[in-house]
Amino acid sequence: MDSSSCFIIMWLVVTTITIIYPSSCLGMKRTYIVQMNHHLKPSSFVTHDDWYSHSLKSIESTTTTENAIILYSYTNAYHGFSASLDLNQVKALRQLDSVIGVYEDTLYHLHTTRTPQFLGIDNELGLWSQQLNAASHDVIIGVLDTGVWPESKSFDDSAMPAVPSRWRGECEQGEDFKATACNKKLIGARKFSKGFRLAAAGVISKERDSPRDQDGHGTHTSTTAAGVQVGNASLFGFASGTARGMAVHARVATYKVCWKTGCFGSDILAGMDRAIADGVDVLSMSLGGGSSPYYRDTIAIGAFKAMEKGVFVSCSAGNSGPSKSSLANVAPWIMTVGAGTLDRDFPAYAILGNGKRVTGVSLYSGKGMGDEPVQLVYFPSNNNRSSSGNLCMPGSLEQEAVRGKVVFCDRGVNPRVEKGQVVKDAGGIGMILGNTAESGEELVADSHTLPAVAVGRKFGDEIREYLKTEGDNAKAVLSFGGTVLGVKPSPVVAAFSSRGPNMVTPQILKPDVIGPGVNILAGWSQGIGPTGLDTDTRKTQFNIMSGTSMSCPHISGLAALLKAAHPEWSPSAIKSSLMTTAYTLDNTKSLLRDAAAGGQVSTPWAHGAGHVDLHKAISPGLIYDITPQEYIAFVCSLGYDIKQVQAVVNRANVTCTKSLGDPGRLNYPSFSVVFGGKSRVVRYTRQLTNVGPPGSVYDVTAEAPKGVQISIKPKRLVFKNVGDKMRYTVTFVSQKGGDNGDAFGSITWKNAENQVRSPVAFGWSRLI
Repeated sequence: MDSSSCFIIMWLVVTTITIIYPSSCLGMKRTYIVQMNHHLKPSSFVTHDDWYSHSLKSIESTTTTENAIILYSYTNAYHGFSASLDLNQVKALRQLDSVIGVYEDTLYHLHTTRTPQFLGIDNELGLWSQQLNAASHDVIIGVLDTGVWPESKSFDDSAMPAVPSRWRGECEQGEDFKATACNKKLIGARKFSKGFRLAAAGVISKERDSPRDQDGHGTHTSTTAAGVQVGNASLFGFASGTARGMAVHARVATYKVCWKTGCFGSDILAGMDRAIADGVDVLSMSLGGGSSPYYRDTIAIGAFKAMEKGVFVSCSAGNSGPSKSSLANVAPWIMTVGAGTLDRDFPAYAILGNGKRVTGVSLYSGKGMGDEPVQLVYFPSNNNRSSSGNLCMPGSLEQEAVRGKVVFCDRGVNPRVEKGQVVKDAGGIGMILGNTAESGEELVADSHTLPAVAVGRKFGDEIREYLKTEGDNAKAVLSFGGTVLGVKPSPVVAAFSSRGPNMVTPQILKPDVIGPGVNILAGWSQGIGPTGLDTDTRKTQFNIMSGTSMSCPHISGLAALLKAAHPEWSPSAIKSSLMTTAYTLDNTKSLLRDAAAGGQVSTPWAHGAGHVDLHKAISPGLIYDITPQEYIAFVCSLGYDIKQVQAVVNRANVTCTKSLGDPGRLNYPSFSVVFGGKSRVVRYTRQLTNVGPPGSVYDVTAEAPKGVQISIKPKRLVFKNVGDKMRYTVTFVSQKGGDNGDAFGSITWKNAENQVRSPVAFGWSRLI
């Protein structure tokens, strides 16, 4: 079996995240990340790099294969290196006392105008406005993604002062990317591809070795976080208006770590390592994998070191919803962001032959299909033509059955825009994309290359029934309604947004918050069409996309604003302010709804603490702060052996003399209570820090679900001075017969000015 075959097998099992190879590939070299006990470096070596190289050479006598190749040496986010190794070399390295661990490279994937108004950023922020505008110039957001399109108008630097002198980054020259491409707004651009190129050698067509974004995702996320104001922005007329990021005065530095096959852990770690060294204040990463123990999670390990150095890390929760326990990036030192809708929509309509007018959404901008109904066809899975015709998979539609007709396709499995292209390639003139139970009533608009309307599950089922009843007499015509504002209810939790509970540490509630992540307009690459399909030759400066990839940079930008307002705040303080001030009522003053549940009430396992609110987060009153030492005590409470603890916290000399005992004792802004076995009582103590005026007094209220009792002592906290810290203890009791499934409540400390709210999720060990 050649290297190409081995790589193809890796691609087929990508949903498991860890790369798997057949036995015939075991002699091949693969990428591994080696974590070293950097305190054991002999004084005879001038640098750690020299020591790493010597360590590899020292095992040559025990192996018979060619020399190992070092890809990256890590200093800031990690202590160690990544290298191309065979299994014999891996075994020999693991026997060295200086090696903490050797881990196979992991493949991660991307989690893929109106939002400033929706979040209230365009409104007057009172005394904060002038301070934020000036202070934001010194805040740097590092975006790890697919690179950047530097010519985007969103990176205009005409209003920016000189780059902060503390900045240590650079603009790397590469193919079709000049070192002068950066400016005072986009202050850095680097690329990391060694892990990708080693894995993809001889298999994937050569990608340009450059920070330039040929995918669009990286430009979209970076301009969402901090793009400047650009007038007359739209996607072919949709969402027309002034586009802007969250922190328009902040700086942007991009680190290209994602390529056509995904994002390799070795490249991500190198990007994080460099970003920390360059001097970023915020790290925004709209990518992730599955749930792994923290000592095997590259992002979690790199983020721990970033947190220690004062860098706020925001990551997307994943797009694997509405499945339960589908979250990525769940470490408590990471801000885990889910997705919600805006109050903006792009209505489109399908008028059936029976006169029924079905409403959906679309970003189609072409000539349309006319006013005359044409035959509507559907190929359910029991149809003899194809077992995947209902999904409109490539090669599943026969031209003689589709030509000149509108095709109904079920949502799922393959990309939505690909379904439209499959219909078009088969000669269809239109498509209706119908949701199934998995996506519920969630509507995501796409810029299809043919007339297409996406409809929710209810309307989808009605159309399926119509097709079943009418057979060959079924007809439809499609029409399009442009852009509509003021949609109610909103926000609604997106069906695709990944859900809790947290399977790595059930005692930590995730996601943390939700932000705008559906139909988001932001900057786009000129190297690819808006659908991302190779056949799409259209060019646009802005694109509308959906995913937790889109919600993550919103929170990254808000964190930059909070950093500007409160430069002394730690990453956990910024996180706390965003969480405890988040709202759980939509614009109809009703509880947040869940698109996947047909509009039923959402839960903290879907929305975390709620939807972010910058106005309130700037002055949260109280914060739950967490020191790096407390995070170490948290890791020590997870049942890991000492080497695994050292791997997570990136300290070889760490000991677990201090442990929380129960991970839920971490001073986190939310609660996840797990009742287990015969234990029906869980007791936690939290500490609040006053960041409001001196003399602040707070009283507590609690909402408990049926079958659970919550008691809190003391019930009043009096803070004499700014910076004062006070503790309270909360006792949760599961009453007999109360363990009947998921349950939720809240704890809120409030006075006339502030409400500091913490969601509480309850579970019983046999259910999680």
